[in-house]
Amino acid sequence: MKLDELIKILKRLYKEYVKKYLNKILFALILSLIVAGSTSATAWLLDPAVKKIFVDQDKTMAWLIPLAIIIAFSAKGISLYLARIQIIKVGAKISGEIQEQLARNILLADIQTLEKRHSGKYVSNITYDALQIQQLVSNGVLNIMKDTFTLIALVSVMFYQNWKLSIFALFMMPLAAAVAKSLGKRIGKATGEAGEISGRLTAFFSEILRGSKMIRIYQREKTEDENAKKIIKEFIDKSVKIASILIRATPIMEILTGIMIAGFIYYSGALINAGELEVNNFFSFLAAMMLAYQPIRSLATINMLAYQGCAAAKRVFEVIDKPINIKQDNSSPEITIKKSNIKYKDVSFKYDVSDKAAIKNINLDISGGTMTAFVGQSGAGKSTIINLLPRFYDPQKGKIFIDDQDTSNISLKSLRKNISLVSQDIILFDSTIKDNISYANPEATEDEIVLACKYAAADKFIESLPQGYNTMIGENGVRLSGGQKQRVSIARAILKKSPIILLDEATSSLDAESEEIVQKAITNLTKSKTTLVIAHRLSTIHSADKIYILKNGSIVDSGNHSELIKNCEEYKSLYQKQLK
Repeated sequence: MKLDELIKILKRLYKEYVKKYLNKILFALILSLIVAGSTSATAWLLDPAVKKIFVDQDKTMAWLIPLAIIIAFSAKGISLYLARIQIIKVGAKISGEIQEQLARNILLADIQTLEKRHSGKYVSNITYDALQIQQLVSNGVLNIMKDTFTLIALVSVMFYQNWKLSIFALFMMPLAAAVAKSLGKRIGKATGEAGEISGRLTAFFSEILRGSKMIRIYQREKTEDENAKKIIKEFIDKSVKIASILIRATPIMEILTGIMIAGFIYYSGALINAGELEVNNFFSFLAAMMLAYQPIRSLATINMLAYQGCAAAKRVFEVIDKPINIKQDNSSPEITIKKSNIKYKDVSFKYDVSDKAAIKNINLDISGGTMTAFVGQSGAGKSTIINLLPRFYDPQKGKIFIDDQDTSNISLKSLRKNISLVSQDIILFDSTIKDNISYANPEATEDEIVLACKYAAADKFIESLPQGYNTMIGENGVRLSGGQKQRVSIARAILKKSPIILLDEATSSLDAESEEIVQKAITNLTKSKTTLVIAHRLSTIHSADKIYILKNGSIVDSGNHSELIKNCEEYKSLYQKQLK
């Protein structure tokens, strides 16, 4: 990361996040001044301590000066504690804001944007990167204030005691700055690489958890174990590299400090012999110089902390700054549903990750309250047509209308409010059955939930569970069978009471008995509703009012089951294959 990019990111962090907490930072600034003053006071007090107590043997000073030292150390300890608490709170709040922004972006981002990036990388942004930024704010801001003021105060004491020795000591500071500059560039690069590996590591563990059954059935445990070792080793190696860069300054600073102290003692001896330096001044200067070591070391490595935090912030901003094309526009009118007629006019769509159009020049005219089915080989464009209606994606060409209202010009919220989706990829949350069903309508009453379950043929199996509707179903409904999960999904759609229903191969993965039960539930769900169905088993769409046959993204024929079985070779071929 170049210096100008680093400065740009730091400016943005200040403007968007840090600035609003200036009152807390100013309070920490005042406390830092007290820390600096008390630290320098401790060094200065050694001057009168040596002179008054050990040389002049002043009895009054013998208890006043130790008392003053206790007060100075107490003031430093309390002020430093309060300052750290303030800055830690600021860092945690800023980290929380960034995590909220990331979560909001994930919730509102275009589906295509989310599909381009592994979910594990988003998790890494929220956990690893947000923590790096928190450390930049919590440690960086406080150290800059505290150590800068402390160094200025201690250098002032040093100049007060002897300006010649002070100039000698200051020669070492440019060397420390040069060391820090060199290490800062390396830490920025290493931290960026560590962030990428963290994302891959999170993605890897996410996949082996999700694919645990496949790993076992194909006996790939050893392979995945080796993959785990490899990626974990990469992460450990990179973490060790970052840590080694961070501590690389320590031996260099120790050597510089040793040279400085050796030279200081030699030069001090010469000044004392020449009568230009008293012993009490020497001890006070030595204490100030030794106390200055910590802030010099901290400030010399502050840029490494900045590079770490800014590398993480860069990755976070790439997610936050991603433009959202399909979003709620509060100025758009709400949709008015009358008959739920749906019309696709010359609609074409291509996914960003593909060079080939998914669908081409699709024209549909679907009457309200009817069932329309889409049939075709995998990749024919069936799911794309369904997904365009609730605007999960927007077509590059053509328009979609509901009751003569262009879906791209109406409120996104009101559009989706009138559409329910039941998919073969059932999404259930790690909560109770009741919570999963009421997700469609949080204000639904107990009676409404129970009624929806009856229509979905889910009431009997739910009531047979130990906790009934309050039964926890595990991650993505792992404690339920496929048919049970699908019926819960249908109950959720029924509870929404939407006039338009989308069924994406809702029975494709079920056995015959479960399919029969679910099919009855679907009949209850779609009664008097405008329904778009993607059919895997053609036997489930005999009653559809119209069936569209798709091939390579285009409609090749349409009609009802009886018409197509007589006149469409493509449909007849698909149907006969399923009968075999």
